[in-house]
Amino acid sequence: MTHQELALTAAKGRLLGLDMVYRAASGHPGGSLSAMDLLTDLYQNIMRIDPQNPRDPDRDRFVLSKGHCTPALYPMLALRGYFPLADLQLFRSIHGQMSGHAEMNLVKGVDMSTGSLGQGISVAVGMALAGKMDQKSYRVYAMLGDGEIEEGQVWEAAMSAAKFHLDNLCAIVDVNGLQIDGPTAEVMPSEPLDEKWASFGWHVILCDGHDFAAIEQAFAQAAAVKDKPTVILARTVKGKGVSYMENNVGWHGKAPNAQQYHQGREELIAQIKELAVQAGRSPEEELAPILAILCEDKEGN
Repeated sequence: MTHQELALTAAKGRLLGLDMVYRAASGHPGGSLSAMDLLTDLYQNIMRIDPQNPRDPDRDRFVLSKGHCTPALYPMLALRGYFPLADLQLFRSIHGQMSGHAEMNLVKGVDMSTGSLGQGISVAVGMALAGKMDQKSYRVYAMLGDGEIEEGQVWEAAMSAAKFHLDNLCAIVDVNGLQIDGPTAEVMPSEPLDEKWASFGWHVILCDGHDFAAIEQAFAQAAAVKDKPTVILARTVKGKGVSYMENNVGWHGKAPNAQQYHQGREELIAQIKELAVQAGRSPEEELAPILAILCEDKEGN
């Protein structure tokens, strides 16, 4: 995809994620919206994957270590073709298979069940080590939150990855500066992140997590690194794309009410229309499959 097409796809993912959380009256929109651009590039341009063969032993793997951000992961899997968009309507529903945290046994395309923070990166280290031992060419990607890295298990995993020279492992830290209880700098200061990861033996890349050119350059650089794992520290905006959610810690883990949903929905629809034009696409055609499954807003639209 071109950068314009990636931006368009990410905007669609944000609209779908917002709708999922509103419909379920539960979920984690803030960190999902901040991660959407990174996931879009991974699933659309970077990873070697096949939605028709989701368990291909030679596929690249992705682990959502911040496993509560499924309102980003599930829409991206749907947009990549793993399952119909309509399946997203049963997010967090007893009638569906998409729980609030990543579920590998029930959701096509999910490589690891996650939710307990700190464990996902450990699993990713194991996957990468298995790839090395089996002499496989696949790469493993893991996304962490900057609040999640307060977990000691993250740093145990980091030490292990460096010890085993896992150059097939790329961690991405979604550095949006906020966690459930407030700014990360106040809850448990973790900066300087670049120096800390480097001291643990990792190659460190800094990038703007909303700039697709920078994101693609970061992933390309990571793929070229030899003899050590790579971490991409991506600076992002929590709640990206919905004005009242941006940089607002209160949107870590709650659903919008009807008025808020309507406002966020209209903002994202406007973004999709503008980005479709920039990408040389028809706004109506790009929106039609999504509008067909969206929840009714307070005005019954």
